[in-house]
Amino acid sequence: MFALSFLKRLGVVPRAAPATPVADGAPLERTKPAFPLGPPPGARLTPAFVREVGRFAYLFAWPMVNIFNRYTAFKPVFRPCLIGGIVPIAPINHLCMLTDYIDPRQRYVTCPSQDLVYGFGMLELGREPVVVQVPDFGARFWVFQATDIRTDSFADLGSMYGTKPGFYLLAGPEWSGVVPNGITAAFRARTNIGTVIPRVFQEDDREDNARLQPLLQQITAYPLSEFDGRIKTTDWSSVGSIPWVKLGAGEWQWVKPQRFFGLLSEVLAATPPLPGEEALYTLIRSVLAATHADRTLRKALQEAAAEADATLVAPLLEFRSFGIPLKYHWTTVVNSAEFGTDYFTRTAVAHSNTFINRPRETRYFYQDLDRTGARLNGAKRYTLTFRKGELPPVKGFWSLTLYNKEHFFAPNELARYSVGTKSQELGFAADGSLTLYVQHERPSEERIVNWLPAPVEDFSLYLRAYWPEAPIAKGRWTPPPVVPKD
Repeated sequence: MFALSFLKRLGVVPRAAPATPVADGAPLERTKPAFPLGPPPGARLTPAFVREVGRFAYLFAWPMVNIFNRYTAFKPVFRPCLIGGIVPIAPINHLCMLTDYIDPRQRYVTCPSQDLVYGFGMLELGREPVVVQVPDFGARFWVFQATDIRTDSFADLGSMYGTKPGFYLLAGPEWSGVVPNGITAAFRARTNIGTVIPRVFQEDDREDNARLQPLLQQITAYPLSEFDGRIKTTDWSSVGSIPWVKLGAGEWQWVKPQRFFGLLSEVLAATPPLPGEEALYTLIRSVLAATHADRTLRKALQEAAAEADATLVAPLLEFRSFGIPLKYHWTTVVNSAEFGTDYFTRTAVAHSNTFINRPRETRYFYQDLDRTGARLNGAKRYTLTFRKGELPPVKGFWSLTLYNKEHFFAPNELARYSVGTKSQELGFAADGSLTLYVQHERPSEERIVNWLPAPVEDFSLYLRAYWPEAPIAKGRWTPPPVVPKD
């Protein structure tokens, strides 16, 4: 509906099908109107029109350009390794695993978790399908996310699906081969370019990390041509690292406005339109074509990219800018990794906390504000109190993470960035309630076990509910208010 209204606002409307004479008494056949063709080649366009289409195209395609640029950056990689000794990368159609929580210095993906051990790999399923190997995790929570270039998930792999150990196939939209014997199940992506991201729960102690290592060594992905039905193992602790340029405070700039429209034609070609998007693709492509021979239109399109980045995309880093509003100023999303044609939420999530799971796998609750509506800031002290029986209702686990204003971990004396199920020493009150203390200054000694350290500046809170139960899934549960104490 949004795309259609946008097209109508621009004066681009569906062209009626040619009238067909109908004989007396003959039934009138149903016909479908043809999709709009967009401006014909060579038609004169105004800079204002180009700028208007360009602003929308920037918001619409920002997540796909983001993934495409990651794919391009990692294409030369020829062995699994860690960027800067921190971030796992691998050759296309393979993956690389970490062996512990992500390093707090990571700046390649916003809102990382320190409740899980991650892996990462880029897919190009047009080459051939990819086999994902799943070990026996027993009762340990796990989920393997496989996304297309839009960041929509397409595979059901995880604890919540009852997935059994074995081999699973990820295939592209046009693959027509035969699934070989030994493959437990196959999943088809809408696009060839995508990602595969294993997540495995780890308690906050070294003993659990040691128990986890044999399972991590059995997590892998590789092209179908290498499949032989045998379990493959990799000692991920032995992978090397490659240097990377010095990182800033925010996320690495995967999308650069000045290069955006130079890449967009290639990105659209790698992203087949969803049903109903054909007209939108035609319109965007016609504008791109018109700018090739017109310097004034090219300038208008570049201005649109810079303006859209600053006024449409940048504000979406703030969680309160999008999502479903809940009590106490919390917000959530209910279509994560299933965005479809919800272009606004897709881009908001891609910018603020990309690669989040589907709602059945994980529900996310975001908070920028305290109970009074004031911005969370380290100059104040806050509490969150879960009354007895009101911890997040999950079958997996839950966690509350604190992020700085750039949505990364804030350094602190405890090196503590989240608390939750993984925390072995949380202190409950005599009435069974749990109070968490969120503040910059060190609290009294008896409260340190429940302390989530905050930076001196603005920050956000982020509650994850892995494998949520019905009260969360049906919208009946909301986190407690963030109460200011000063």
